Amino acid sequence: MAKILDQCPVCQSRMEITQLSCTSCETVVVGRFEPNRFSKLPQESIAFLEAFVRNRGNVKEMERDLGISYWVIRRKIDELIAELGLEAKPDNETRLTRREILERLKNGEITADEAGNVYIGGRAFSGLAGRDLQTINGQAIGAYTQSDP
Repeated sequence: MAKILDQCPVCQSRMEITQLSCTSCETVVVGRFEPNRFSKLPQESIAFLEAFVRNRGNVKEMERDLGISYWVIRRKIDELIAELGLEAKPDNETRLTRREILERLKNGEITADEAGNVYIGGRAFSGLAGRDLQTINGQAIGAYTQSDP
């Protein structure tokens, strides 16, 4: 079955659903119908949402299932929230301290590359650059001891 068109292929104006038909008895209902918000999602977002449900929202399982990192999953969830027009709750994950990032790195929850891309209170964390480095589990981490601003 074809995906519902959002825009007219001729003039690019908004399309609306005006007819529904029963596949069994051929009853036709005419009116103006609003599609559900999920029908407007791109196929990639639908596939991600299906994986999310299939894994019961367990991010660790999604990492294994999709072969992508925690941070990519978090970004995709944020994108999905925006695509659905929902307002996300404030995310404590974006307010990580440098110490928390280094602890996650030490515990193997994130890689050194991912640690370098984490945001702390809206600022990119580049805590590994220019710091005394030590190695834990083969990963370079910063020996950051100052308290966070």
